[in-house]
Amino acid sequence: MKEHRKISRRSFLKKSMYYSLGTIGALGLSGAYSRWIEPYSIETTNITIKLSHLPAAFEGFRICHFSDLHLGFHLEAKDLESLVEQIQSLKPDCICFTGDLFDHHSTGISETTSYLSKLEAPYGKYAVLGNHDNWGNRESVNRVLTKSGFTILHNENRQIKKQSDSIYMIGVDDPWVGGADILRALNGVPKNTCNILLAHEPDFADEFCQHPIDLQLSGHSHGGQVQVPFIGALHTPPHAKKYTDGLYQVENSSMQIYTTRGIGMTRMPIRFNCRPELVLITLC
Repeated sequence: MKEHRKISRRSFLKKSMYYSLGTIGALGLSGAYSRWIEPYSIETTNITIKLSHLPAAFEGFRICHFSDLHLGFHLEAKDLESLVEQIQSLKPDCICFTGDLFDHHSTGISETTSYLSKLEAPYGKYAVLGNHDNWGNRESVNRVLTKSGFTILHNENRQIKKQSDSIYMIGVDDPWVGGADILRALNGVPKNTCNILLAHEPDFADEFCQHPIDLQLSGHSHGGQVQVPFIGALHTPPHAKKYTDGLYQVENSSMQIYTTRGIGMTRMPIRFNCRPELVLITLC
């Protein structure tokens, strides 16, 4: 018969102390990582998206999509230097920004303008505003983006021409608080063209898919900022509950949507298992 060794009270307390210290240490390391490391480790997602209406000249066309800088909330204008370098290294054909430039108050306006002005793309830079842009100083955001060379699409569209073909970049004001008008945004767009929509909040895709849109690009969700393995995002903001992170096919529609996790943070200055994201989309 095997003899069971009795654990002394002293031994038990000693082991419990080691386990507790180990747990505290692990939590401390996780906290430090999610506060100081992951939020500044931008991941580039390379994805190829097939669009049925894409004209031949735009095969291989590259769009760099980024969103949600939230400058002023633990991300400052000086942090844009490395972001701009990362975007430029991708050599995109065009650049799209889908809102929330500042978190609440406009800060570092001249520096922000200077850095964003360094972004270059042969087929243009396009932007729409987000809910924080409307809650803060909308005019300052408009001024910074315009001076930085972005075309802001306030319920309007622009034709992008390449050789004898063209696609349309369409943008709506923030669908939640900014007065989006998709019909006005589509005004003048010919039938049977390839249309890409910029809209800050992703879940309005279920409405926008009723219109001739091939691809919607959105942000707003931040991917939840904290994602638990096998569970996903613990929390996402209103209008980012369904299309939270990545590429989706909208149900009963030919429209696709890509929601980026964004660059900055809001409310909580942490990211865990949810790195900030640049997206490089190759059309085919």
